[in-house]
Amino acid sequence: MDESIGVLLKALRFAAEKHSDQRRKNAKASPYINHPIHVAQILWEVAGVRDETLLSAAILHDTIEDTATTPEEIESQFGPDVLALVLEVTDDKSLPKQKRKQLQVEHAPHKSDKAKLLKIADKISNVGDIINWPPKDWSLQRRQEYLLWTEKVVAGLRGVNEKLESRY
Repeated sequence: MDESIGVLLKALRFAAEKHSDQRRKNAKASPYINHPIHVAQILWEVAGVRDETLLSAAILHDTIEDTATTPEEIESQFGPDVLALVLEVTDDKSLPKQKRKQLQVEHAPHKSDKAKLLKIADKISNVGDIINWPPKDWSLQRRQEYLLWTEKVVAGLRGVNEKLESRY
C-alpha cells in the first residue's frame, strides 16, 4: 500500500506541474489540476477502484493531450501500463474537434474496461462542471449539445461498473 500511495503522490505532483498554467473553462476558471484529481476521486469513491495503474492514469489522463508531456515521460516515470491507459483515453489533437468527438463515440465500446471506467469518471466530472459552473461563453444550446454528446459516449462505455454508470 505504501508504494501505491507514493506512486499516486508522484502522479499528482507530475500532473500539477504539467497543468500549472492551465485553468478550466468553467465559470470559476478553477485550476486545471482540480479536474484530474476529481476524476481519480470519482473512481475511488464511486466505483471503488483501488488499482494503482488506473488511479495514476486518471491523474495523468490529460497530460499528453493538453500539455507538452511526451509518452516517453509518462512511460519512464510511471511505466508502460500507465502509459498505455493514458494513450487509450487521449484524443488526437491534430484532428478537428468534431472528428475527435465522433471518434470518442465510435471507439467507446472497444475500450478496455479500465479505459471505460476512466472515461465515465471523466465525463461525470465534466458534466458536473457544465451543469454547475458552465463556461460564460457557452449558450444553453451548446451546453445541451455537449450533454447529449456525453450521453452517446457513455452509452458505449456501459457495462463495467453499475455505481459509476448510475452516477453518470
